[in-house]
Amino acid sequence: MRIGMPINYARDFHETVEALREYEAAGLDVVFLPEAYTFDAVSQLGYIAAKTSTLQLCSSILNIYSRTPTLLAMTAAGIDYVSGGRFTMGVGASGPQVIEGFHGLRHDAPLARTREVVEICHRVWRREPVEFHGRHHDIPLSPEKGGSGLGKPLKLINHPLRDRIPLVLAALGPKNVELAAELFDGWEPLFYLPERAKDTFADALRAGRSKRSTKLPPLDVIVDTKVLISEDEAELAAARQQVREHLALYIGGMGAKGKNFYNDLAVRFGFPETASRVQDLFLSGRRKEAAAAIPRRLIDGVALVGPPGWVSERLAAFAESGVTTLNATPLATTHRHRVKDITALRRSAG
Repeated sequence: MRIGMPINYARDFHETVEALREYEAAGLDVVFLPEAYTFDAVSQLGYIAAKTSTLQLCSSILNIYSRTPTLLAMTAAGIDYVSGGRFTMGVGASGPQVIEGFHGLRHDAPLARTREVVEICHRVWRREPVEFHGRHHDIPLSPEKGGSGLGKPLKLINHPLRDRIPLVLAALGPKNVELAAELFDGWEPLFYLPERAKDTFADALRAGRSKRSTKLPPLDVIVDTKVLISEDEAELAAARQQVREHLALYIGGMGAKGKNFYNDLAVRFGFPETASRVQDLFLSGRRKEAAAAIPRRLIDGVALVGPPGWVSERLAAFAESGVTTLNATPLATTHRHRVKDITALRRSAG
């Protein structure tokens, strides 16, 4: 199992990247850089590439709406080049809050758009003249869709290091998970409960793998989690509270009723009453009560917060359920402790 870690975009970025060298020396395999309505991930990934030498780099995630498919492909090829072939492009549909609220674009047809993005990216990386006339993307833009008629198919001027840069899809819904298993190198769900993973995702993964090309590698299952390894009950309680608040934000606040992917996932994980109550409380402005409504059983299921032996057992449960990359956010209050926890995960993961 690979061990990865997300970069916290709310802290001093330069300081965070300097600290990455210690994680790299400790055996960290991959770093994930989120992009929401933050600084863009692309410029920061280039900076990380220059400051590290072995860390794999992954965008987590670039949405499929605010950049054209050809720009996504150009961007991936550029980061892959400056990093010496260490880049994986994580993409996803994001949600209406970001796409419509921040970018002013319609959040529609995520499945069909994603499929088209994958095909166009592969054509760009193979340096083929890009001619694609799909339902959502028209290259070159035809006169029927407002083009001048002067455009012609072009191919990427530069030669990419690789003609196939790994692609990861962030996905939770059954159809999106199926698409990840069919077309992508990796799949990244946000919350993951090992004991419920089979019941929740197996059908979609099986359907996607049945259509998967034999040219693709085995699907990399990339799971987000939080980690604190400690015997100190006060430290553990504080860390569990962070997990509780994080879960409440997503289950309760990331979308209106009926349009919250994370709330739906909590239901599929077997917590329907929790999902309903947390959402009601959060949307009515009672955020502390929403967090308090998150049960300990869910926290312990999705996070690695506990003493060393317990964390090792839970790490084994993640591995047994099919996880191949763990994207772990350290919750310790000191840098030394955070590095220690990542080191321990790396050793336990083998």
